[in-house]
Amino acid sequence: MSESHAKFVEGSLLKHIVVMSMTSSVGIMAIFAADLVDLIFISMLGNVALAAAVGYAGTALFFTNSISIALSIAGGVLVAKSLGADDEEDARSKANAVSGIGIGLSILVAGGVYAFAEQIIASLGATGETLAQAVSYLRIVVLSMPIMAIAMHANALLRAHGDAKRAMYSTLAGAFVNAALDPIFIFVLGLDIKGAAMATVAARVTILITSVWPVIRYYNGMSLPSPSQIHTHFKTVLAIMLPAILTNVATPIGMAIVTRSMAKYGTDAVAGMAIIGRLTPVAFAVVFALSGAIGPIVGQNVGAKRYDRVKTAVLDAVKFVTIYVIVMTVVLYLLRPYIAAVFEADGIALELLYLFCGPLALAYIFNGMIFVGNASFNNLGKPSYASWINWGRNTVGTYPFVLIGAYFWGAEGVLIGQAVGGIMFAFLGLWLVTELIDSNVDPEHEPFGHALRDHINAWRGRCH
Repeated sequence: MSESHAKFVEGSLLKHIVVMSMTSSVGIMAIFAADLVDLIFISMLGNVALAAAVGYAGTALFFTNSISIALSIAGGVLVAKSLGADDEEDARSKANAVSGIGIGLSILVAGGVYAFAEQIIASLGATGETLAQAVSYLRIVVLSMPIMAIAMHANALLRAHGDAKRAMYSTLAGAFVNAALDPIFIFVLGLDIKGAAMATVAARVTILITSVWPVIRYYNGMSLPSPSQIHTHFKTVLAIMLPAILTNVATPIGMAIVTRSMAKYGTDAVAGMAIIGRLTPVAFAVVFALSGAIGPIVGQNVGAKRYDRVKTAVLDAVKFVTIYVIVMTVVLYLLRPYIAAVFEADGIALELLYLFCGPLALAYIFNGMIFVGNASFNNLGKPSYASWINWGRNTVGTYPFVLIGAYFWGAEGVLIGQAVGGIMFAFLGLWLVTELIDSNVDPEHEPFGHALRDHINAWRGRCH
């Protein structure tokens, strides 16, 4: 017997958001904490080129992970809506279709990244030993992309069923395996950076097993995909998956811009950014989890046509992330001397780390707003809006601001520019989400274009 699934159409929305976010964040924090341990162990080898190599490879892997995330978004959205409409058979059929499409796509992408790994890393600014080590790390990890794609998809299915606890256990298991194998592979077997990559692959296999099994065992939520299921739902899946891929691919584009700009200030600057890149998802795991947490809540209520609850959920999520980021910023500021000591950071790396563990961390309020907006767009049937917001944020909201910041403040200015550029897109995304929800609640609500025109005309009237 399967358990009751559409639990988010009733009860306190804030409670659902907090429970889903906190449980999801524990798993995310564990995964990225394992990545942080990777970097700590690699730093202990005393070769700054290795730490920088992880940073470069991480940027490239963010691209492949973004595709896996997009697949999990498609599965989570479709399943949550079907569950909200009380159609479990349709939910299972769509989950299988996403699995089949995801396996095929991830194999193609992984093969391409493996073949052109050197060119990809070199395009980010890496040279010499750093380039060689980054390519070695990337080629090992990217081969496990199909494994990670299905693992993330199954994990999203657990959250779509409201089972944040088992989703958390799965990622915790993966993190434990990674952390346990790191010192064995890196030091005992003497594999250095290759050992860290192998530990990551083992962790991904663990997440796959511990995610897929409970989906099948407790919900009968997925099985081997059939050609008919893939054919039936192909267009429906692509309608969400392709914009979601575009949305998520935009982030590594922005990261590549920042990484290349930072590379001008030397290996130490890139190593400092790599430390921040590993520290950020640990400190702000709740923010990163918010997108996956709010998605099923919005999706089930959209499926049940409870748009009043959808709007409340979005606004409650923004309030929640604001409070969380403020508290965590204070914690980072107080702990920054100890964090710097752990990584033995000095010079430019220390300056960047201190900048992050201060006012710059507050920028994650706006990142959280963008995450909430993107998840809401996907579940409200407008995934292309999320694509536009993310691409805008990671291109015109990144490149010119990074250039200006670097001109005035050097390496620190690169991070400042990146943070400032996202603010306007955060508010734009939140406004669009509320407009979209209101248009569903009230059919006579003005379309976006008319509303924007009226706002502009009103503003012009006040100016005159």
